Amino acid sequence: MDFQELKALDDQYVMHTYGRFPVDVDHGENATLYDALGRSYIDFSSGIGVNSIGCAHPRWTEAIMEQAMKLGHISNLFYTEPCARLAKVLCQRAGMSNVFFGNSGAEGNEGLIKLARKYSFDKYGKGRGTVLTLKQSFHGRTLNTLAATGQEVFHNYFFPFPDGFRYAAPTMDGVSEVAGHDVCAVLLELVQGESGVYPLDQGFVHDLAVLCAERDWLLLIDEVQTGIGRTGTLFCYQQYGILPDAVSFAKGIAGGLPMGGFLASDKCRDVLGPGTHGSTFGGNPVCAAAALAVLDVLDEDTISAATEKGRYIRNAIASMALPCLGATRGLGLMIGVEVKGDKTNKELAAKLIENGLLVLTAGPALRFLPPLTITQAEMDKGLEILEKTLKEV
Repeated sequence: MDFQELKALDDQYVMHTYGRFPVDVDHGENATLYDALGRSYIDFSSGIGVNSIGCAHPRWTEAIMEQAMKLGHISNLFYTEPCARLAKVLCQRAGMSNVFFGNSGAEGNEGLIKLARKYSFDKYGKGRGTVLTLKQSFHGRTLNTLAATGQEVFHNYFFPFPDGFRYAAPTMDGVSEVAGHDVCAVLLELVQGESGVYPLDQGFVHDLAVLCAERDWLLLIDEVQTGIGRTGTLFCYQQYGILPDAVSFAKGIAGGLPMGGFLASDKCRDVLGPGTHGSTFGGNPVCAAAALAVLDVLDEDTISAATEKGRYIRNAIASMALPCLGATRGLGLMIGVEVKGDKTNKELAAKLIENGLLVLTAGPALRFLPPLTITQAEMDKGLEILEKTLKEV
């Protein structure tokens, strides 16, 4: 079908919860995508950070096909090899003790919240279940994770929101202002993605980790967007010199198939037992096989190269000196770019996409999340489109 037929079909039957751009993506290879008519696009979005090893990586597609021909699903009432193997690889590379598999980032963060509250209940009883999060954070779109999100714009429509969250400015004074005897955990993103790509201060994170240990608050890290190599290490906390009590992940883990979850440290490995948490599709063998392929491709050299690739993109943008763009920020291949002038980030994004560069927005900024496997030629082509397009704005 042509694009107008596809759009009409989608408009008729798919719930309108997304503001779609007028592009139909049909197929691709690595960071180069094509519509149904064969027009090419350079992908600086990775499906919102999901396609960590690009589109149609041969090791990924082969792993999925091989597993799908054997077993697609059986549930967590039985053992499957891909799930167990993936758990071992993740735990060993993350320095954690065990893992729970779900299907999304919000589900992973829900699990972190439950883990923290049960840890505190088991040790201290009722009345100690508040989770501190940071202002300008984003943790998901379930009711609980919306309530955990430190942005008032998300606290609308779906009343009543769950209690049990308070929001701190990202300073030790800010944390002190909302701390109390009812706190069981702190949940934070090390790079606040949805609000504009803002890395947290290393000193603040270190001091907060010390405070959590002193007060027996669990330190929970939301790595839904920053994890799986995005920032230049498998998990971003590995650059901050901390070991959290638990960490969530999703997006890039299965390279495009739905998977999320959370890892727990030795301290928390036995908090959740049978009947306390679950997920019908969690650890699905096809998704687990895909994730094993992703982690095989994302070896230490490939992940560390994300730092240099991110630096290259940011330096190139700075050297363009475009009037509509300001400073860049981020870690690895998680990049935010300030927008200046009379055009909004959404207007700039729409123009870039129209001209063949797929990008994202975050808060008031442009956001770039290219595949970690993006080639030099693909980066250069994307940057060429960016410069040519925005010079004319």
